Amino acid sequence: MKKLLLIVMVCLLAFGCVTQQERQQRQAQVRAAVQEAVAQRHLCIEVNTMSTQRYGTRHVTPDFFLKLRGDTLQSYLPYLGQAYQAPMMSPSQGLNFEEPYSDYVERHPKSDVSVLELSVRTREDLYHYVIEVYTSGRAFIHVRSQHRDPISFSGDCAF
Repeated sequence: MKKLLLIVMVCLLAFGCVTQQERQQRQAQVRAAVQEAVAQRHLCIEVNTMSTQRYGTRHVTPDFFLKLRGDTLQSYLPYLGQAYQAPMMSPSQGLNFEEPYSDYVERHPKSDVSVLELSVRTREDLYHYVIEVYTSGRAFIHVRSQHRDPISFSGDCAF
């Protein structure tokens, strides 16, 4: 009985080590993929929550995203908040556009985070995006504009 118990304990310990090693390998792969995506400005963030100034935090459906492709930002994000100036002749309800960006700044305040700042001018407004991308694959997006309340989003990088 003692031998059987000892064999079971050794198997469980070995299994625990294997899963920890696999977890570390997976984390290293995600870290490398995030660093490469940021360096190449080829990033896709799938959004799952939004935080508003007036309405708190809300979960969103999984079809919202933000893509950074070279010199273009594709934003398909919901918006909930106060607009101070009504958009003229625009069918857009959220932050939905694909436009070239300007004023791109990339910072690395810590070893595990990259902060990307950029501005986008659309027909409706001038938007300033601050995107925090962690090496774990987690991302946070903060959006300010001239004519709307600020809004934030959180999600995960898609590879």
